[in-house]
Amino acid sequence: MKNQVQLIAYADRLGGGRLCELEALLSGPLSGLFGTVHLLPFFHRIDGADAGFDPIDHTRVDERLGSWEDIARLARRFDLMADVIVNHISADSPQFQDFSRRGANSPHNGLFLTLDAVFPRGAHEHELTAVYRPRPGLPLTPVTLANGEKRILWTTFTAQQLDIDVRHPQGRAYLESILRTFSAHGIGAIRLDAAGYAIKQAGTSCFMLPETFTFIEELATLARSLGMEVLVEVHSHYLRQIDIAARVDWVYDFALPPLMLHALFNGTARYLKEWIAIRPRNALTVLDTHDGIGVIDVGAEGGVAGKPGLLPSEELHRLVETIHELSGGESRRATGAAASNLDLYQVNCTFYDALGRKDRHYLLARAVQFFLPGIPQVYYVGLLCGTNDMALLERTGVGRDINRHRYGSQEVLAQLERPVVKDLLSLIRLRNSHPAFQGRLRVGRSLEHVLALRWEAGGASAELIADFSTGRWTLRHSDGATVRAVLLESLGPPSGSVQPHVEWGD
Repeated sequence: MKNQVQLIAYADRLGGGRLCELEALLSGPLSGLFGTVHLLPFFHRIDGADAGFDPIDHTRVDERLGSWEDIARLARRFDLMADVIVNHISADSPQFQDFSRRGANSPHNGLFLTLDAVFPRGAHEHELTAVYRPRPGLPLTPVTLANGEKRILWTTFTAQQLDIDVRHPQGRAYLESILRTFSAHGIGAIRLDAAGYAIKQAGTSCFMLPETFTFIEELATLARSLGMEVLVEVHSHYLRQIDIAARVDWVYDFALPPLMLHALFNGTARYLKEWIAIRPRNALTVLDTHDGIGVIDVGAEGGVAGKPGLLPSEELHRLVETIHELSGGESRRATGAAASNLDLYQVNCTFYDALGRKDRHYLLARAVQFFLPGIPQVYYVGLLCGTNDMALLERTGVGRDINRHRYGSQEVLAQLERPVVKDLLSLIRLRNSHPAFQGRLRVGRSLEHVLALRWEAGGASAELIADFSTGRWTLRHSDGATVRAVLLESLGPPSGSVQPHVEWGD
């Protein structure tokens, strides 16, 4: 993937609803902004139980969006990333429908993970309650097949999303068919979605086991042999992310959004700087995604006696409450028991609303994101500094829909005229084009409330100094001869220079 800012978007929610309309937007008003485009699920069907993350047919483009030729044409213009949902498939899939009718006589017998496959001698209560699940309840659903047979199936996420037995030959063949289809149509990178839940083993939490790492490595090896890079998506304790990063091409920096919010809310860069010192460099940096703002990624693991997190528990609780307050209570209405499709590890809210729609703080957060090692990824709602879609939330009752607004082409054009959006696009262009970002990063030593980052390559440099205690920050860059300060339209004239003492280390 190019060392440039990426866009992550639903094809039907940015620009009109079809792949050709998204391509026109990327080639027109958004031209030159993105090196890679991550297309969120575009396969049949995009409007199931989980916005396409419950695929009926992972190798078929939803006809309402376009065709594989549209995907291939987009891939000829941009590096393209797509999701491989490794853990589950829709109950409406032809594979399950055939299995339901024919049972053991189905060629897909063995594709779907049953309780017996993991617990052949039966499961005790303590074994089932030890299984980690991102939502309340047990990850199991009793079903009666069309042939009258009664089975208990694994359903980690919802009853509509049936878990795959990825260690069965049918499961391996299913995933390989997806990879080969993607590769044949020009997709150059994949995200392994829900990979942490893929391996179930009796007597364990069934989450991020040693066997899970082996599975990820095997699938990544196959993907690379087909010319695709691999991004692993896992929400978990930060030490797991560091461990995963050593084994794959790319991981997400899911810790950055809550740490950035904490810094801006509390006027200190302490915890943010501690994370910068140890975080993986092969990371995709994010502030917002199609999911919520992660909490588990900075929290402790295993309670008081377990592994500490990046934020103390009391600080994390106060962070969540501050988001609810600054969003006018909207995030509270979309999070946890207040909304269906429960997620225990995230707060549902746009990042712009989480900051109380403060342009200065929002642009500072983006500037820090763009200055950190790795590749910045910008969610389409965040690109347009979008606000919570309460109308969509009310219609669907799905918490994450608060941050999944549908933008028509005219609305996109209108949003692009907002000063704060124009400033964000200027920051993106600077990150994409300035040669310093191809060099090395120096992190300045300074007071707890100051973050100083400086990229250097040859004689070129780019420097960001932020004082979180005042909210003031400066961004300067040089071609080796002339130093220029970045002035942003939405912020008006500088309210005062940031000149804290900074010692630049190696």
